[in-house]
Amino acid sequence: MRIVIALGGNALLHRGERPDADVQEANIDRVTTAIAALALEHEIVVTHGNGPQIGLLAEESAADPALRAPYPLDLLGAQTQGMIGSLLVRALHDALPGHRIAALVTHTLVRADDPAFGRPTKFVGQVYSRKIAESLARRHGWHIAKDGRGWRRVVPSPSPERILEIETIHELLGSRALVLCAGGGGVPVTADNDTGALTGVEAVVDKDLTAALLAEDLKADFLLILTDVPCVYAGYGTHDAQPVLDATPDDLRRGGYPDGSMGPKAEAAARFVERTGGLAAIGALDAAYEIVHGRSGTLVRPDLTVG
Repeated sequence: MRIVIALGGNALLHRGERPDADVQEANIDRVTTAIAALALEHEIVVTHGNGPQIGLLAEESAADPALRAPYPLDLLGAQTQGMIGSLLVRALHDALPGHRIAALVTHTLVRADDPAFGRPTKFVGQVYSRKIAESLARRHGWHIAKDGRGWRRVVPSPSPERILEIETIHELLGSRALVLCAGGGGVPVTADNDTGALTGVEAVVDKDLTAALLAEDLKADFLLILTDVPCVYAGYGTHDAQPVLDATPDDLRRGGYPDGSMGPKAEAAARFVERTGGLAAIGALDAAYEIVHGRSGTLVRPDLTVG
């Protein structure tokens, strides 16, 4: 099969961990093990989140006295693609000797009038206490929102319209390469209506929605969304939480999953299955192989009901 794998932003930096380089390098082994097992049997394309990494770079940039203004999120997103892509290429090179592996800095076209620019929802960066988060928000002009027991920065997350390097990705797959692309949802850009000139925008595209678009454009058979929970849960975080092991797109949309966590994953899976008739699944990183073989996670399938 051709499988598009969407790695959660916490795959390299778990919640509560120090954002040090050696921590992320140590965590790469789990990611590599999950991908390599599937790459031995299937054609693989990998994308990844960058919430913790881009948030760290944004905070450092905002606090740097040598800069007249912080670096914009589009350029920081490109930096995270390079860093995470390099870590994955090196690890996969060792785990999959003889395989071609390519990491591609990828741009995602968004609409300049997307309403998401007026409603920031995408979590980036570390989790803070409310007091510290409010102080940082006042100092840097950030928007913040509650995330679990803590508070984090939120930024606009416009919907992906087109992946600009999609033909290059096709060509790399044609050469039998394992491709790493569209990290962090891709560098968000708009295009001038007259000239087509590209301009970066202050946003982070949701990587799961970009992964769904990528999988559709690549005619993938399977979209695999990996995160830090074993499956989708109805009533997650409550005493009545129940695992959802089998679902249709309509089932997921009726679940009312929150924007800042499971919501985009559920919507991404629903979009891919609706538009292609393929299969999608959501589950834990360490169970990636088991999920593809139907033994773990939440399977999302077309609604086969007739009439």
